[in-house]
Amino acid sequence: MNSSQQKFFKLANHPFKFRMYLLFKLPAAFFSGIKVKEINEKRCVTSVPYKWLTQNPFRSTYFASLAMAAEMSTGAIALSNVYERKPQVSMLVTKMEATYFKKASGTIFFTCEQGKEIELMIDEAVETGEGKSIVAKSTGKNKSGEIVAEFLFTWSFKSKTTKIKVS
Repeated sequence: MNSSQQKFFKLANHPFKFRMYLLFKLPAAFFSGIKVKEINEKRCVTSVPYKWLTQNPFRSTYFASLAMAAEMSTGAIALSNVYERKPQVSMLVTKMEATYFKKASGTIFFTCEQGKEIELMIDEAVETGEGKSIVAKSTGKNKSGEIVAEFLFTWSFKSKTTKIKVS
């Protein structure tokens, strides 16, 4: 783990600082109550509560709120690997797939355990200068440990190296 990644983990694990980051950079996640419960170089766990701002008419959590929490569990790991990185790396979700298994009531916890794979893909994108993609899986479970939903996010990474034009 490098020092930039350590700084990112410290920020993401600090309840107040990360909530302020969400407020200014991801206000929908802030107002939905999405939280990072755990993050390290191997995995990230996020949560989304069932509340007025995340509900649907069927007394369960709206699918878009679930998707935000799931995406954050994969994206936070990626962010930890591009945070303060030189050269900078752009990251973008290019595809999302979701499968729902059970009604999402109560707090749902999403876990992505592909930290090392994501890190290797970002390193490869920087080394080759080419865009690289990875499919990251996030599994959502309720407090009883039952799987509620699984999301697959295809993340694309590309090094922002500046090319000098020779005329």
